Amino acid sequence: MDSGYYAACAGLKARTQALEMVANNLANLNTTGYRAQDASFRSLLAGNAANSVNPLNRAINDFGVLSGSRVDLKAGNLESTGNALDLAIEGNGFFAVQARGTQGRGEVYYTRNGNFRVSSAGQLITSEGDPVLGEQGPISVPSGQVAIGADGTLSVDGAVAGKLRLAAFAPGASLIAVGHSYYAAGESALSAPEPGTAVRQGMLESSNVNAVAASISLIAVQRQAEMLQRALSTFYSEFNHIAATDLPRV
Repeated sequence: MDSGYYAACAGLKARTQALEMVANNLANLNTTGYRAQDASFRSLLAGNAANSVNPLNRAINDFGVLSGSRVDLKAGNLESTGNALDLAIEGNGFFAVQARGTQGRGEVYYTRNGNFRVSSAGQLITSEGDPVLGEQGPISVPSGQVAIGADGTLSVDGAVAGKLRLAAFAPGASLIAVGHSYYAAGESALSAPEPGTAVRQGMLESSNVNAVAASISLIAVQRQAEMLQRALSTFYSEFNHIAATDLPRV
């Protein structure tokens, strides 16, 4: 069967995955600390592009397959809440979180969602119930008035209870979205946040999804998927024609 048929199948699968990604971005438009994901594609027939004499092959070759996704690290807007345990990071840092069920394996995730609270056991936890990590491990928060400095130092009634562990990643770092606005570091090397990075108490960071750009992307990907569906229909019709007219002569 024509190689263009397989390219169209791969391209349609890639666009279906991209549609899911864009739809997920739009669904998280109001999710605190959410980072948009962008799809990247590579040409399926790049090595044979010069030999793809079929115009339809050339037309669909550029649609390619999904080669990966990138987490957009651009900051969202900071919004005041007045809640002492709501925290936002101004700058390029991430809060470190010990995901439940990973104790003993050293599994640490990173998030910009600072919607924290104190558990019944007195630990600082995320909205998902996972311990927020300090420089010495999970942070215990006794009863009292909580104050958190720009450097992440957490004090209760003036006594230091711990210091938030902040991490950053180099530009182009490969972060993996694992749900709940959590990200795994992948192969990226951790680094210290840039100078000027600060923790802001009583604030939360909004999602960095651009609703207009995401909506435009959704329409564009839908149109590409429709074009590939039409290409598949054309290939299918041609194949049936060949089967009906040429094969009986063999």
